[in-house]
Amino acid sequence: MSKKQKRKFPYLIGSKWTAIQKTWGWRHFQVIDRQNQGKWVFAEMVASCDPQTRFWLNASQLKDDSLWLPGWKTLQEIATDENNGNFNNFSD
Repeated sequence: MSKKQKRKFPYLIGSKWTAIQKTWGWRHFQVIDRQNQGKWVFAEMVASCDPQTRFWLNASQLKDDSLWLPGWKTLQEIATDENNGNFNNFSD
C-alpha cells in the first residue's frame, strides 16, 4: 500500500492575503491559481481592487509574516500586529 503524499499548500486557491508593503500599488490580493514546479509551489496573485494586476509568487513567501499576512487587514490591523508580534503563519 502506498503512502499518500502530503500536498503542500492545500487551501491555497481562493485564499486572501495582505501585503505588508504595497505590491504593484496594492495591498490586498487573492490566490486564483497554483502551479507545482518540482518541489516548488507557485501562486498566481490578483489584486482585489484591480483584476488586471496579476503576478506569480513562490507560495513559500506567504509564510513570511514580514511580507504577507493571511486575510485582508486594514492598515491599523497591520500596525497593531507588527507592534504586538501577533502574526499567524500560513501552514502547509
